[in-house]
Amino acid sequence: MADLSKITEHMNIIGADGVHVGTVDHVDGDRIKLTKDSTPHNHHHWISGGLVADIEGNDVRLSANGDVAVTFEEEK
Repeated sequence: MADLSKITEHMNIIGADGVHVGTVDHVDGDRIKLTKDSTPHNHHHWISGGLVADIEGNDVRLSANGDVAVTFEEEK
């Protein structure tokens, strides 16, 4: 797993296929909280930090494709 302490607010979350998955609100333990406006239901979702493959510049790159990563999203 990548070093989640390097993830900061407003970074882009990108799937392994290059698809934009969301925007970081903040890191909460071993999960990444997405901003409300980056989800279809306008409320917060979380993605497991275990899906983070790399952190490059302002992008958090996931090990799963974007369409698969959203199926792993947690609501609380």
